[in-house]
Amino acid sequence: MRKSIGSGTLSIVQGDITRQQTDAIVNAANSSLLGGGGVDGAIHRAGGPEILKECEQIAAEIGRLDAGGAVITTGGRLAALYVIHAVGPIWRGGNQGERETLASAYRESLMRAVEKGLGSVSFPSISTGAYRFPVDEAAGIALGAVRDFMKGNAGLKLVEFVLFDAATLQAHEQALGQIEP
Repeated sequence: MRKSIGSGTLSIVQGDITRQQTDAIVNAANSSLLGGGGVDGAIHRAGGPEILKECEQIAAEIGRLDAGGAVITTGGRLAALYVIHAVGPIWRGGNQGERETLASAYRESLMRAVEKGLGSVSFPSISTGAYRFPVDEAAGIALGAVRDFMKGNAGLKLVEFVLFDAATLQAHEQALGQIEP
């Protein structure tokens, strides 16, 4: 499913984000930046030790990355040139600023891409796995944040959501159908 936004395209597909050939893929990272489970572990395994080495250097400089933030590293052995590591919020019932923090993780990721002059970015569904953010709500927040960012940044030609399972794909397709371009 695709939708034109500004001068770019917002796309939703089911697949393996570690195989994407966009300029950058986004990692749903934890605050330590040192790898973990789920998509974070898969990206570190597929990308190799170069990614972890850069994450260790960043962590040594800044300490833990706050939820809502994003940093960029090499893509290592991935097809993507870069990995943008974004930390989403842990769902605590929705009254702890989780929605704004999730939107910030998407915006900050896109800002890192624009700063590098990248034209294409692939996202997973941030915070909907181990961090338990309700996927239907997260999809609407993510797509709204990306749409708003794309409207003001003509350099982004393709922003793609690469979703691992059919239920997450369906939630994102439904949310995309409800947002205005």
